[in-house]
Amino acid sequence: MLFRSVLDRIGYTGITMTAVQESWQYNGRKRRFKGFFDPKDLLRRLRQFFKKDGPMSIAEYLDDRLVVFLNVQTQAGAIEALIEALDQAHKLKEKAAFHKAILDREKIVSTGIGLSLAIPHAKLPGYEEFFIAIGIQGARGIDWNSLDGTQVHLIFMIGGPDNRQTEYLNILSKLTTALKDEQRRKAIM
Repeated sequence: MLFRSVLDRIGYTGITMTAVQESWQYNGRKRRFKGFFDPKDLLRRLRQFFKKDGPMSIAEYLDDRLVVFLNVQTQAGAIEALIEALDQAHKLKEKAAFHKAILDREKIVSTGIGLSLAIPHAKLPGYEEFFIAIGIQGARGIDWNSLDGTQVHLIFMIGGPDNRQTEYLNILSKLTTALKDEQRRKAIM
């Protein structure tokens, strides 16, 4: 499973999704971890995984406020949770417009690219920079109508300006290549 491979590759070897879920506590409005699984450490490791390999790096777009450990039943729930995280981090100019753009993009073709991975994305006018929110779903995956029919466990939601198509395509390409390349995936495992 790709999610398991990514966790192993970034140094969380032997951690099960059950352990991740058990370390995650929801206490009123504050979410926190107990024990070994720290979102800031996970983000640091993801930055290393997506280290700079050319003029642009996925690591440039990562933000610890945008790593969300999900416990949702549906694709809609996952999208809403990631959009809420983006809104709370003040990344969205207009939450409803971004949500609509993400859903409109999903109607064209599923962003579930296979290998337990989804990359929902949208571009809108008025944004100056790109951003990425990362959603990590526990042992029970999410039906995303993925190309290979697998349940999604890892979600990278991308948003940003509509007038920087080249950078947008580079982000999508680098992210997809890093996670789908067979040789790299084997190295991760």
